[in-house]
Amino acid sequence: MSSQIPLPFGNFDRFNFDMYWPGPNQQVVDHLRQTARGESVNHVYLWGEEGTGKSHLLQAACTLAASAQRKVVYIPLKEKSQISPDLLHGMASLDLVCIDDMDQAAGSPEWEMAVFNLYNQLTAGRTPWIISARTGPLGLPIQLPDLKSRLMAGVTWHLSGIEEKDRLQALQQRARVRGFELPDEVIDYLSKRVARDMHSLFNWLDRLDQAALVSKKKLTVPFVRNLLNKLV
Repeated sequence: MSSQIPLPFGNFDRFNFDMYWPGPNQQVVDHLRQTARGESVNHVYLWGEEGTGKSHLLQAACTLAASAQRKVVYIPLKEKSQISPDLLHGMASLDLVCIDDMDQAAGSPEWEMAVFNLYNQLTAGRTPWIISARTGPLGLPIQLPDLKSRLMAGVTWHLSGIEEKDRLQALQQRARVRGFELPDEVIDYLSKRVARDMHSLFNWLDRLDQAALVSKKKLTVPFVRNLLNKLV
């Protein structure tokens, strides 16, 4: 039986730590691995600008925990319009709770109270959570003072952006984990023609992978040029 808790957001198990290029964030990755394996019960607050891989890391932590038959849940609050704050009730029996995009809950009394109550339940049950946001806990516009203090009480990690050369290595690493090679010349061609943030580059990698599978062709510059002409 899977240890993943079913939610209407699709599976997180296609993300793992091997697909994440840590760059300057190796200590963060090591700590998240420990938390996912149950070696740390500290609450973790992870923050960084868009494109630093927060969502990937939260889902990777869930994947690792679930592979060890630990009960986990991943909740992306940018999809909160699809769910109710009541979803957070009764999670004390889980082994790990990951809440993505905490920014989306800031300013909502119902969601702030639900997260506050969840914190108390998890703390009583010694269950860790990993929360992500774009800003640090001090700068998060939370209106509930008690929740603000709880968010600041755990371990806080700041994800640094990666340099250009690391972005290209990150793309190649993700491609290898998925079972195909991404030649340097293809990366060079692609990076000059699409947005260079990691989110956009990884989205293009998904599209290239799918197109190559359908056509049963290798990723070459002419292949990518033809695909971009159709899609851009």
